[in-house]
Amino acid sequence: MIAAFLLLAIGASDAQSTPQTPPAAQKRPVTREYHGVKVVDDYDWLEKDDAAVRAWSDAQNAAARAFLDHIPGRQSLSKRVGQLVRSSGTRYFGLSDHEGVIVAGRSDPAKKQAELVRLPSAEAPEAAQIILDPNAMDPSGHTAIDFWSVSLNGKLVAVSLSRNGSEDGDLHVYDVATGKEIDGVIPHVNNGTAGGSVAWNTDGSGFVYTRYPRGNERPPEDAGFYQQIWFHKLGTPTEQDVYELGKDFPRIAEIALESTRDGRYVLAQVKNGDGGEAAFWLRAATGGWRQLSRFEDQVVEGRTGWDGAAYLLSRAGAPKGKILRVDLAKPSLEKAQVVVPEGDGAILGFVPTSKALYVVDLLGGPGRIRMFPLGGGEPREVRVPEVATIHEADPMQNGDVLFEVVTYLKPPAFYRTDASGTGLVPTKLAMTSVADYSDCEVVRVYARSKDGTRVPVNVIRRKGIRLDGRNPTILWGYGGYGASETPNFSTTRRAWMDVGGVYAVANIRGGGEYGDAWHRAGNLTRKQNVFDDFFAAAELLGAQGYADKEHLAIMGGSNGGLLMGAELTQHPSSFKAVVSAVGIYDMLRVEGTPNGAFNVTEFGTVKDLEQFKALYAYSPYHHVVDGQAYPAVLFLTGANDPRVDPWHSRKMVARLQAANSAKTPVLLRTSSSSGHGIGSSLDEIIAERVDMYGFVMAVMGIDYDRYAPR
Repeated sequence: MIAAFLLLAIGASDAQSTPQTPPAAQKRPVTREYHGVKVVDDYDWLEKDDAAVRAWSDAQNAAARAFLDHIPGRQSLSKRVGQLVRSSGTRYFGLSDHEGVIVAGRSDPAKKQAELVRLPSAEAPEAAQIILDPNAMDPSGHTAIDFWSVSLNGKLVAVSLSRNGSEDGDLHVYDVATGKEIDGVIPHVNNGTAGGSVAWNTDGSGFVYTRYPRGNERPPEDAGFYQQIWFHKLGTPTEQDVYELGKDFPRIAEIALESTRDGRYVLAQVKNGDGGEAAFWLRAATGGWRQLSRFEDQVVEGRTGWDGAAYLLSRAGAPKGKILRVDLAKPSLEKAQVVVPEGDGAILGFVPTSKALYVVDLLGGPGRIRMFPLGGGEPREVRVPEVATIHEADPMQNGDVLFEVVTYLKPPAFYRTDASGTGLVPTKLAMTSVADYSDCEVVRVYARSKDGTRVPVNVIRRKGIRLDGRNPTILWGYGGYGASETPNFSTTRRAWMDVGGVYAVANIRGGGEYGDAWHRAGNLTRKQNVFDDFFAAAELLGAQGYADKEHLAIMGGSNGGLLMGAELTQHPSSFKAVVSAVGIYDMLRVEGTPNGAFNVTEFGTVKDLEQFKALYAYSPYHHVVDGQAYPAVLFLTGANDPRVDPWHSRKMVARLQAANSAKTPVLLRTSSSSGHGIGSSLDEIIAERVDMYGFVMAVMGIDYDRYAPR
């Protein structure tokens, strides 16, 4: 069957290809014209999902597996990565406190998917009781929790479940005490980029929720667009749900809902795609929605308080952010009170409690917490470790906050605010890990980008390292959507450190490390700044003696995959290896895909002349040069990816394989049981990490058998 499909996919002239040699793709030119510029696409046919494309992709995957499954020391590496992951302790996340019961997600390394549990307190993880275990529902590990929302009285929880990494979720309602499902299924409440959300009413008899078009409500191509808000009453068929809001929202609306603690109001954040614009709407329990802010008002985040107010993060005249307080009984943005003025740090997030407003800032990557008493008084700083991330902040009923603190070298752990509100006390919700980084350290250095901008680079290295340019080094980057690369703990990264590796993370423009101005300097027509920043970080690693070109690999995913494609095509001789996961590569065609439409506010559109010029100037797919020698490249994609279509990777691989004059591998790894990485099973995650690190080691001539712990 495979051979027959190969003949159909690649033509008789290529039938001699073996699983070890990736099959060449036929050139079937399609010409499109943009603003008078004719662009030829030889591999447009790989955008389809038909038998020929699947056969070509399967053959590419077979070639990738032939390489990856036989890298030196793979068995030892696989054993080590599996041990690092599966020997770690449980991790709790998404904590919410309701009437003395904490509901949380729990990742157990003995299980393929995270589960939902209830706890009596943060000091009693041993007393956790399972509410919902997707592993019991689906032993294959292919069913995942997308999101959940607990009723205000803590008795019920609404949970979105999806399969195979698709993120196409249906809503189920469970009794928190018994785990019993108590209502009918509500279909298509969660999807890809826009996600999904639920906000309960006061007595737990129903909720407002997000949903997408059903049946013949819109054409099939609009299934992932036009997210709206509906109301569901428990015990009634979903066909009787009542439309509330959203028909006038943008096609690319992304909605998040939050109830006040008493259920009297619901705050709705409506994003205009992924570019950072948001509008806010308010719903009163008495019925009816009113608009609180517009996109042009530059209010980008919002939380409901315990004091009858909404707290809003505004960037109007404040690129690093300021926080406004709006009285929900008399909501008016014009009369909002500035409770936190713009400061030296970029405001990442905030959490109101019954006692204070806690604000999490970014200082170029690392985090800081400030406490603002609700009764007035001077703000005070909450003491946290240096070079740390405040990954999560969850208010408790008693006015305390649980902060999850993460560093590059220590596993995540929850801390409770002390009596003063400015100290942190460790709780028992702390992840343990056999990944011991006591022999490592983190240094923060700064590169100079092409235009002189100072770019932070965080370097994780073994103590006593020799800066002779021969250290195997991976440089990671992202640079988009205002998302920041903050310190994170990785169990599997320890395997890279085993071989004397260096791991660096660049805080490049396009992210939010220094606020909205840092983001805006790397989006739309300014995207080239992102690529220049990253290359400057790579050059710095060479200049400071970490790695020469023979010892430097770069790695990224999604928008970071676009970054990898740009670096690969703009600086093809500067890296030994490139690993690019679920990336975007054809910037002229991306906006025609469901997720790509959400990206227009971040990347731009080919319909605009200046934005087209910028997109065409860096689009990786269009800058592959015939006869150029390219480094070794591993592309990873998921067959069910709702965020970045797998054809991006297919087309980029086909073009690179045809153009490459070097004898370096250009491989395409496609997972049939995953998507963008969200909802992947633990088995899939482990296998992916082994392939990513193993590929780089193989290309650099590293046999893990020499370094594996005995």
